[in-house]
Amino acid sequence: MADPRYVPAPEHGASAGVLAYLATTAAVLLLMMLFGLLMRAEQARFIALGAQGFYQLMTLHGAGMVGIAGIAGAAIMWHFLSRYVALSARILHANLALFVAGVAMILGAVLLGGFHGGWTFLHPLPSHSLGLWSDAAAAWFLGGMLVIGTGFLLLQLDVARALVAGYGGFARALGWPQLFGRDDGQAPPPTVVASAMVTVVNIVGLVVGAAILAMMLVNLYFPEFAIDPLLAKAMIYFFGHVFINATIYMAVIAVYEILPRYTRRPWKANRAFLASWNCSTLMVMFIFPHHLLMDFAFPTWMLVMGHIIGYLNTVPILVVTGYGALMIVYRSGIVWDTASRLLFLSMFGWAAGAMPAFIDGTIRVNYVMHNTLWVPGHFHTYLLLGMVAMAFGFMYYIAKPAAQARDGLVDRAAFWVYLAGALGFVLVFLYSGKQSVPRRYAEHLPEWLPYDRLGTFFAGLVVAASLVFAGRFLARLAHARGGQARATVPVGAAA
Repeated sequence: MADPRYVPAPEHGASAGVLAYLATTAAVLLLMMLFGLLMRAEQARFIALGAQGFYQLMTLHGAGMVGIAGIAGAAIMWHFLSRYVALSARILHANLALFVAGVAMILGAVLLGGFHGGWTFLHPLPSHSLGLWSDAAAAWFLGGMLVIGTGFLLLQLDVARALVAGYGGFARALGWPQLFGRDDGQAPPPTVVASAMVTVVNIVGLVVGAAILAMMLVNLYFPEFAIDPLLAKAMIYFFGHVFINATIYMAVIAVYEILPRYTRRPWKANRAFLASWNCSTLMVMFIFPHHLLMDFAFPTWMLVMGHIIGYLNTVPILVVTGYGALMIVYRSGIVWDTASRLLFLSMFGWAAGAMPAFIDGTIRVNYVMHNTLWVPGHFHTYLLLGMVAMAFGFMYYIAKPAAQARDGLVDRAAFWVYLAGALGFVLVFLYSGKQSVPRRYAEHLPEWLPYDRLGTFFAGLVVAASLVFAGRFLARLAHARGGQARATVPVGAAA
């Protein structure tokens, strides 16, 4: 049963900045999902985009999903962390403004300039397009990524400033006195620990990403400024892997903060919790070589390191967080609604997504499976059933009209449609990978079409349910703001 002595802090809505982040997340997320649906429909031969159209969508879908996952995670982290430390609302707004500007640059590069080199923009592809896009289009794409990364770096630096000011340094924010000394029960809250971990890894990742983007922009116009392609690939994958992992580490704060409000049980930052987050702080920065196991030119020690840490990284936070979610809900008398269902589902998605990653991280398997649809199956499990479920759960919670409000039939149906669609979608990807269907192919062979068509059907279910989630959030947000505006109109003003 719930602990009657634990009374969670009341919810007071969200700031205008956080709501702007969430509204942007809802809109861009739906657009990226639509792009994904169109890509599957192209592979299924339901539509005819052509190879260039497919790869343009793939570029936008990959870059857009990574970026909007970062925006959603940042909104969640900022919303809850601002209760413990003093964060800058101006920096929050500046990051969103830079994100929108960067997105506009990327959209122009792809839709107007024809750039379709993939979101990983691997060197030297952007500058060697064989006439398919101009150097200007590549520069706008790389510049847009750099602008977005700069905004996130500013946000993380502000979080670092606030943590140092509020807790006296990262060692205390990560709970080192309680982890390595006597556990006095005064460890930082889970939100602070998670935010400190994300800040450490994301600042390093964003600086590395900015460095390689700047180098590639210089190389684009001054080819004599040579870049080692292997170094460029390592820097790009380090940046990309750290950033996309950081998005879910930010978003899981919603689970730590909201589930205790439903169950009336505190989520305690005990030694096991602190140890898991501190271990992952290091492992997330050293795990990226497991994406490079097929690159024989990389130093063997790096590939072995990626292999081993790839195994180890599936254990700490997932075990602690997954087990913690089960324990906090077990026999708590929780009243389930769409918000709590989505947040609890996200724990399954995060844990389940680790399993195909664990399998693909095995070198012998990686040689066969990495360039198949098995890999999109693994990271779509993380995103659709994990990170995106956290974001939608947070939206439902923030926009809830009253603490005791019940969801309607449409909300309940949308949850189950989303669950069925997302599960079916990722399982089709995984089974296609098992059947050696390659990834990144615009055109598929006839024997692969049944998988593509089934995947398109499930993608349609995900988009339909997400339309309900996003539409409900935006409608409630508009209604709430409209109510506030009417409440401030003086009596007789309407006349």
